[in-house]
Amino acid sequence: MATIERSVDTEWTGGLSDGEGIVSFLSGATGALPVTWASRVEDPAGKTSPEELLAASLASCFSMNLGHVLESEYARPQGLNVKATCRATKDQHGFKVDAIDLEVRGKVPGIDAGAFEAAVAKAVETCPVGIVLVKGLEITHSATLEG
Repeated sequence: MATIERSVDTEWTGGLSDGEGIVSFLSGATGALPVTWASRVEDPAGKTSPEELLAASLASCFSMNLGHVLESEYARPQGLNVKATCRATKDQHGFKVDAIDLEVRGKVPGIDAGAFEAAVAKAVETCPVGIVLVKGLEITHSATLEG
């Protein structure tokens, strides 16, 4: 069985409210992305957040998967657009990511709206990142205290 591994590296300095970090994609696909607490809960001001990165992960995986479902079962799509909006709400324990809303638009010649909806529903059920978000995954860790 093939295994795919992709990594990011995050450097963080400071506490929560006054700290700042840089997220780097080790693939080199993008430059370093700044992240702060304020970019999570206030105006992003050109910085990203874990919720935005989570939405990006689902949207990119879902659009690939939908393209596969459409091509395999209906017709090759000419274009797909997936907007993912990650929502986190605050309760007495802090913030919790509780939903990601997908808005899906597509241009697929030769199918009707019902077939498109069926393909989207199947892509939701079979998207690898979506499955992890719904069912969870094992998170392992190692820790090294320096200095």
